[in-house]
Amino acid sequence: MMTNIIRRDPFEDLFRGFFVRPVEFGNTTAEAPQMRVDVKEDNDAYQVHAELPGVRKDDIHVSIDGPVVSISAERKQEKEVKEGERVLRTERYFGKVSRSFQLGQDIDEARASARFNDGVLELTLPKKAAAQARRLAID
Repeated sequence: MMTNIIRRDPFEDLFRGFFVRPVEFGNTTAEAPQMRVDVKEDNDAYQVHAELPGVRKDDIHVSIDGPVVSISAERKQEKEVKEGERVLRTERYFGKVSRSFQLGQDIDEARASARFNDGVLELTLPKKAAAQARRLAID
């Protein structure tokens, strides 16, 4: 009768198990910031709603140049999970998103307004009054 002897290294088993089975922390993947935009038009103005979840009001910038509207936002997120004084996990995410689009008419920047509430940026962009053509009288 022949006996098979298998030599095992406990450290090898430890490392093999560590690298084969990934440590799971649940759904902690930081998503890149996204901006979903809805634009509505009536006779006097455009209404823009831009979803910016996880972004602070101070990190949003809106610029208007004639009919072109640009929105940019930066998201900074840090999360640290501690158990007692031991840090078990630290996660960071920094990202920037921007959108530019051209509307059908110039915007009256002086009357434009913006609100940010519950992760949604709401822009009211009044249309600039179209210049009336003036007939020149000939002397």
